[in-house]
Amino acid sequence: MTTPPTPQAPSQRQAPAPQYSPQPAPAGAYTSPIPVRRATLADAIASEWTKIRSVRSTMWTLGVMIVLLLGIGLLATIAINTVDSGPEPDLGSTPVLSLGFFGVLLGSICVITLGVMTIASEYGTGMIRTTLTACPSRARVLSAKAIVFFLLTFVITTVTTALVAGMHTAFIDSAAPSAGDWLRATVGVGLYIATLGLLSLAVGALIRHSAGAITVMIGVVLLPLVLAMFMFTKSLSDLRMALFQYSIPSQLSALYSTSVADSGPSGWEPLWIMLGITAAALICAFASLDRRDV
Repeated sequence: MTTPPTPQAPSQRQAPAPQYSPQPAPAGAYTSPIPVRRATLADAIASEWTKIRSVRSTMWTLGVMIVLLLGIGLLATIAINTVDSGPEPDLGSTPVLSLGFFGVLLGSICVITLGVMTIASEYGTGMIRTTLTACPSRARVLSAKAIVFFLLTFVITTVTTALVAGMHTAFIDSAAPSAGDWLRATVGVGLYIATLGLLSLAVGALIRHSAGAITVMIGVVLLPLVLAMFMFTKSLSDLRMALFQYSIPSQLSALYSTSVADSGPSGWEPLWIMLGITAAALICAFASLDRRDV
């Protein structure tokens, strides 16, 4: 006698796999008027420009820098006119453009802060994930940030230092500065400060922490000069002189034809030194951003 087959439970039955076939798009389907194309560096630059100008801290930081440069320059002019008893104040052999050094040195702290915050703030808020999702090319992101930040800082610093230099030469009696002195005190200082800001941006990309990167950069600017001031022993005289000559305040003052030390970089040499250091830091930042996760 043949036993009838046992029917399978409903849960054990396997449903046939659905067959999907591509369906043609309907005739009245929506078509975007925006042309689809590959993103370029220009698109990344436009995005970074929108971000940096729409953040309120950018306006505050650059505004404080402008106030420092113009305010300290005006105070220096008033102080010299008040102290000097003659009808027109005379600085003697001191270059009149060197009076802008004090405001630029303080204003560089604002540039350092903004350079670090340009990239480190995105890691702190998690915005870097959105940025890298929109633009997976990490080298393009860092390049766009560097280009936008450098141009913005260079233009503002150059214009402000030119205004301060014009104010000093107009109201203070001194030897007329040469064209080379004018170029170094405006364009040269603008390039140096913008490059220093790029160094801050590279350090921010390496450390990825706003407070830590700002602290490191302030130490880079001020620590060599402070250390050299307290090296009294004769055995440390060579190291003390090197720290004096190559500290950032000394290099910045050399662009104004004055220097903390009698020897060391002069003319355009401080700018070349800063460009070399910044280029090395940016190479490390590119490599770090490409190899590390967000």
